[in-house]
Amino acid sequence: MADRNEPGKKGNVYVDMAGDLFHPGHVALLKAARAFGERLIVGVLSDEVVAQYKRKPIMTLGERVTVIEACRYVDAVIPDAPYRLTAEFLDEHDIAVVVHGDDLPPEAVEEVFGPVAAVGKLRLVKYTPGVSTTDLIRRCRTRDRNW
Repeated sequence: MADRNEPGKKGNVYVDMAGDLFHPGHVALLKAARAFGERLIVGVLSDEVVAQYKRKPIMTLGERVTVIEACRYVDAVIPDAPYRLTAEFLDEHDIAVVVHGDDLPPEAVEEVFGPVAAVGKLRLVKYTPGVSTTDLIRRCRTRDRNW
């Protein structure tokens, strides 16, 4: 299972995400991840990958990359990032630690981050309750039409 070590300042940190309808929960994740190292690299998943486990993103890959690049905690963005991380990917990008929210069930951790967790490089941070892309979409759909 994933290690929940305290943040430290060692090397490159990696987060992957859809980043659709960028919101405060995304910012909180990136801020928390940045505390684990000297440089934060964000992998932005393709529309096709996101559609396989959530729904098709509202924003295009290019729009999501542009918004995520603008976040002050982010040092680099990898568009069309891989869904399943491998040791080769970590080596290629000199990644010391991978960070994700603690909202993943154990089987998803194994599916996506198995090789990373196996070598002790996965850190889980507290998920931000109360705001999600799904919630934002729901709010848009149910908002009073008189505004």
